[in-house]
Amino acid sequence: MKKMNRLLSISLLGLGLTCGVQAQQAPAFPSKPIRFMVPFTAGSGTDIIARAVGETMSKSLGQPVIIENRPGAGGTIAASQVAKGEADGHLLLIHSSGHALNPAIYPNLPYDTVRDLTGITALASLPNVMVVPPGRGWKSVGDVIAAAKSKPGSLNYASAGTGSATHLNAEKFKLRAGLDAVHVPFKGTPEALSDIIGERIDWFFAPLASALPLIRDGKLQALAVSTPQRAAALPQVPTTLEAGVPNSDYIFWVGMIAPAAVPAAIQRRLNEEALKALASPEVRERLSRAGADPMPMTIEAFNAFIRTEMDAAAQIAQAANLKAQ
Repeated sequence: MKKMNRLLSISLLGLGLTCGVQAQQAPAFPSKPIRFMVPFTAGSGTDIIARAVGETMSKSLGQPVIIENRPGAGGTIAASQVAKGEADGHLLLIHSSGHALNPAIYPNLPYDTVRDLTGITALASLPNVMVVPPGRGWKSVGDVIAAAKSKPGSLNYASAGTGSATHLNAEKFKLRAGLDAVHVPFKGTPEALSDIIGERIDWFFAPLASALPLIRDGKLQALAVSTPQRAAALPQVPTTLEAGVPNSDYIFWVGMIAPAAVPAAIQRRLNEEALKALASPEVRERLSRAGADPMPMTIEAFNAFIRTEMDAAAQIAQAANLKAQ
């Protein structure tokens, strides 16, 4: 009996040591500041959404959320850094729907969009708005189409970078409208908007969050929104569908993405915290002011959505013969 008790004591001691080691191997999350890698410049639509969600998540998680803007190559530079970065949940990518286009136009990506990265949740959707310089005198989408068709190749249009959501939106519109125009990529939305105001660019499908203040100040002329329905923030502005360009609608979304190797428990925690932020009054108010709508999803639903978006983007890229230069 004594021998059995000793064996039981040793077993319990061993179990306690094992549990202690396991506890040491699974530190609490988060244990340090969380970095949001944003692949566009400050003031872009993606950046605005990232800051709104990040500030609220920071309060809940008890750690700072640091925004790092890493523009370039349609978001692929930032995506590559995250795909190859620390896989402990402290490094995340806040990307737009251009994430789904990149595999179709960048043939030698240094990462695999599906294998190396995983969606945590979509964060928000918002319209892109077609803006032109007020000095052009264009009052409708029809005016732009007429000007472009009168002198093919004479007009240019901006994007926040080759492979960005604003690029795909413009290419889809151009394809459906049958236009010949010159693409001018920028590092981000603010830079493109500056050249629209300066009348160096003819038109740009800008995220509404970035363009709205300039539209209200009369510095930009809004001609149409990209979504199937009109934007609540610009109820007088028609959609591109209403403007007579069939199958030209496009929804700009922003999502949270992590390295695929992040442990499942941390992925779930990030999803829960992001959804909690999206449901908060302060984030909803900030998104509303930016003309955006919350877009909460489960991890599984968001990854399925990304794959569907990749298929749709690839079809447009093929039809428009898009390739990164």
